[in-house]
Amino acid sequence: MVSPLLLGIDTGGTYTDAVLFRDEEGVIAKAKSLTTRHDLSEGIAGAVGAALENGGIPASQIAMVSLSTTLATNALVEGQGGRAALVMIGFGPEDIARGGLSEALGSDPVIFLPGGHDVHGNETPLDMSALDDALPSLGSVVSSFAVAGYFAVRNPAHEIRVRDRIREISHRPVTCSHELSSKLGGPRRALTTLLNARLVSIIDRLITSTEGFLQKSGIHAPLMVVRGDGALMSASEARLHPIETILSGPAASLVGAWYLTGLDEAVVSDIGGTTTDVAVLQGGRPKLASDGANVGGHHTMVEAVALRTFGLGGDSEVHIDDRGLEAKITLGPRRLLPLSLLAATYGDSVLSAIDMQLRATHTGRHDGRFAVRIAMNEALVGSLQPQEKALLARIGSTPVALNALLTMNSQKSVLDRLVGRGLVHLSGITPSDALHVLGRQGQWNADAARLGLQIAARRKTGAGREIATSPEDLADKIVARLTRQSSEVLLSACLAEDGAESINPSVSLAVDRALKRIPGIAQFSISLDRPLVGLGASAPVYYPAIADMLGAKSIIPSDADVANAIGAVVGHIRVTATVTITSPEEGVYIVTGAGETTTIIGEANALGTAEARAVGAARRKAGQEGAQGILISIEKEIMAPEVEGGRKLVEARIVATATGRPRMAHPQS
Repeated sequence: MVSPLLLGIDTGGTYTDAVLFRDEEGVIAKAKSLTTRHDLSEGIAGAVGAALENGGIPASQIAMVSLSTTLATNALVEGQGGRAALVMIGFGPEDIARGGLSEALGSDPVIFLPGGHDVHGNETPLDMSALDDALPSLGSVVSSFAVAGYFAVRNPAHEIRVRDRIREISHRPVTCSHELSSKLGGPRRALTTLLNARLVSIIDRLITSTEGFLQKSGIHAPLMVVRGDGALMSASEARLHPIETILSGPAASLVGAWYLTGLDEAVVSDIGGTTTDVAVLQGGRPKLASDGANVGGHHTMVEAVALRTFGLGGDSEVHIDDRGLEAKITLGPRRLLPLSLLAATYGDSVLSAIDMQLRATHTGRHDGRFAVRIAMNEALVGSLQPQEKALLARIGSTPVALNALLTMNSQKSVLDRLVGRGLVHLSGITPSDALHVLGRQGQWNADAARLGLQIAARRKTGAGREIATSPEDLADKIVARLTRQSSEVLLSACLAEDGAESINPSVSLAVDRALKRIPGIAQFSISLDRPLVGLGASAPVYYPAIADMLGAKSIIPSDADVANAIGAVVGHIRVTATVTITSPEEGVYIVTGAGETTTIIGEANALGTAEARAVGAARRKAGQEGAQGILISIEKEIMAPEVEGGRKLVEARIVATATGRPRMAHPQS
């Protein structure tokens, strides 16, 4: 019997990939299309349509669709997302300074309400007066809400009451902290909730676009989304908890790397347009981060693969510091739309504008830079300040040169805020443009890339010399910088795995001498103890030189360009349910989680009740996600020290994990 036909889709910052896959055959067909941020369904349609055509297979034969994405990861790295209001129950202003919450909150509003619970789930009375006063005005300036209550993981009642009040009055999406994590640590849980609220509109737009395309194409199959730990979740769950999709793309690529290479031990590095993701395969499995995913400087409580994400990719912004005697080039962390891609998309108007800048008598401050509108998101536009709305109105459906757009210095920060909100994209020179100039890439407009690098090359250093002798010379410098910066981030990730985080490869003189292979009486060298697996569309271009610099064997699988999409279809649904037991007094046990708080007499009874409740909750949730052939595993963490010669249970955590393969549709003939 032939196994079901699966469709894997990966929506990245630059490309959308699609693969058709069967268990016994592997990859049947694959294709790529540019990610179209103004309407994601266009990029999805382009990739899937081409894959179906390449495979000669009707869309009706697809039994399951699985989606991985870097959109949430990129949004956190680039500081994008909707404006969210944070409601803190039982916390005070001093708590904002903990767990990185203040930095993440920025200028977004926060409301403090009396209330919350203690460690055993007993409540402090909730007062929603401040919320009622603020909601009429807040609903029009934020796109979503985040609610975090004191010890809400022990009793979520106050979070639920606040959530219901917000929905009733504002009709905006609301995220509660107890829905995302069962772990203690209020400020970090609040941070995770805030980030989730900001990502709702981004992931909802992706899923809506995907579902719309599937319906139009006659694909009537369940839609799954890859979580940050490599497991699958339903599309409906991803809409509610988009924070769980951070590191979705990298997690899928790790699963794909293992499938493609069969290696149990490897360093895996996936370079995309926006980020480079580095992780280690150990014993054939990616290791999970023990303390939550760290992305874009935010230490979340999201369970995800233990990898490091750096703002470095083929479309990274090129920074040129020409103030010294020698120009210094650095890359990222922000992604720009490459000039070659901008010209390929919008035609001769871009080439003409760059050519005029090149011919001008005086150089402009923003030569070679453009702004282009991404999409009209009414919820986000409605929350903008007047000066932001005014500048956005001047950016139409075609790119506008920054020299013409920015007439005052103060407008630069306004434009940066529009970029941060995901409404505007900036365009300029990138490593992808450098490769077009060098003839190592050719899918976009090489003329625009050459003109852009020619403009940048004429800038002068503090010594009065041009920073490069030609576009090719500058292109070589940019690619060399990407090789070096990539080697540094790979080393940083590997040193962290070895417990040597204190060594910073970007400033270490010893590392610099080793990477440059500087001769001397004392010679330094660096090597990796396992192969370097390079993934991503540009992996064959970049990773041989990176591996050589690191003294590692380079392995680039034949389907490295679609490893994410492959990983998306070979995963399983995996859900957990956690139940906690505490003991306020001798012989009395309180069971919280996966249902109402219950008081039980006797430790054995409490443990039995907790285990049954956790198993039942995990099984139900997995079934709701569409899992079949569900298997259950149980982990118990029991803290019961000896106190005055007797054993006393302080706390117990029962974690039930349910796994299964996604439900498949019955293919239509």
